[in-house]
Amino acid sequence: MIDGVQIFEIKKNADDRGFLAEIWRDSRLKNFSPRQLNFTVAHPGVVKAFHFHEKQQDLWFATSGNLEAVLFDRRKNSPTFGETQKIILGEFYSAAILIPVGVVHGYRVLGNSPAGLIYLVDAEYDSKNPDEGRIPHDDPEIGFNWKTEPR
Repeated sequence: MIDGVQIFEIKKNADDRGFLAEIWRDSRLKNFSPRQLNFTVAHPGVVKAFHFHEKQQDLWFATSGNLEAVLFDRRKNSPTFGETQKIILGEFYSAAILIPVGVVHGYRVLGNSPAGLIYLVDAEYDSKNPDEGRIPHDDPEIGFNWKTEPR
């Protein structure tokens, strides 16, 4: 597990009407104060990768479908520098993940359904000075294989 990444299993409180799931609670994340909430939908097979932030943290939660979230630690002073972490989010595993500043992140949509992703960030987006670095999805340093391999 990459240093500073936090995974929170989301409990669904279900009854015959449906369910309620608590995604974020201030008392659970003392050092995370959301400033913006975003929602995106991606089609099956889409890869959105890679990017990173120098100032902001992200909290991700897949609302529908399934995502393969991929994190890479590029922080030179981190004890997990150079490590990759993969987390399945969505209908297969209901969890939220906190992605620390400087950790590279991206995802691909698994299966045949679109995937919805809600993400909270602790800094508002500034289009004149965006806090977003980009790295190609096939970057050789990360070396992540985005294909599903037969097992």
